[in-house]
Amino acid sequence: MDNMLKTKRKIKEGKVVSNKMQKTVTVRVERTLRHPHFDKVITRAKRYYAHHDLPEIPVGKQVKIIETRPLSKLKCWKVIEVID
Repeated sequence: MDNMLKTKRKIKEGKVVSNKMQKTVTVRVERTLRHPHFDKVITRAKRYYAHHDLPEIPVGKQVKIIETRPLSKLKCWKVIEVID
């Protein structure tokens, strides 16, 4: 796991919103940005499919995911750590 973190792959942190698939969880990653015209802070969210070999991760847990090679049509992230 240590050599995974030394690479230049992207790491994101989010919340598990679905665990109904086998060895796959859906992670919702939120980011904040400032609106260019109105100068108001807004939140944007995106969902990623992430692979895991761990026992079932319950919905609502905070996890860290890392970019990896494509594992299926939509899945190209892997869970590296359950934070919560």
